[in-house]
Amino acid sequence: MALERVRRTRKGEFLVRLTTSEREAIRGVPGMLRTLLQDADPATDPALQRLFPSAYLDDPERSMEFEHMVRDDLLAQRIAAVDTMERTIEADRLSEDEVTAWLATINDVRLMLGVRLEVTESSTPLDFEDDDRAASYAVYAFLSWLEEDVVSALAGAKG
Repeated sequence: MALERVRRTRKGEFLVRLTTSEREAIRGVPGMLRTLLQDADPATDPALQRLFPSAYLDDPERSMEFEHMVRDDLLAQRIAAVDTMERTIEADRLSEDEVTAWLATINDVRLMLGVRLEVTESSTPLDFEDDDRAASYAVYAFLSWLEEDVVSALAGAKG
């Protein structure tokens, strides 16, 4: 069985056991998401559109109305998660709220990278092997694995 990088303790907190190189790989993750959220154009950026999908595909007017009602709150939640991950990136122990913020940020960056890389269900690492996108795909793959580990830790029984 592979080493769990994130594990719930009996006290309900979460141990984070990442190697130095794994921490280095995720250190830039919150900043990637912050840049997208603050600088990208929602009208033209497919990654941002993936993070804020249309609520009513068949009714642009209702969709715009819905977006005006919830977008600021959703954006604030995402920025708060980014702030939490940045603040705790070196921590060995996280609260449930903190690990949930990590999960949200990791998931959003995975979605962003997936759009940028044009990852599909049939994509494999070999599709990116001799490509200048190989490093981004490696981050995507690592985040996918880490996300699964965090979800398992959140879903699992205590210690």
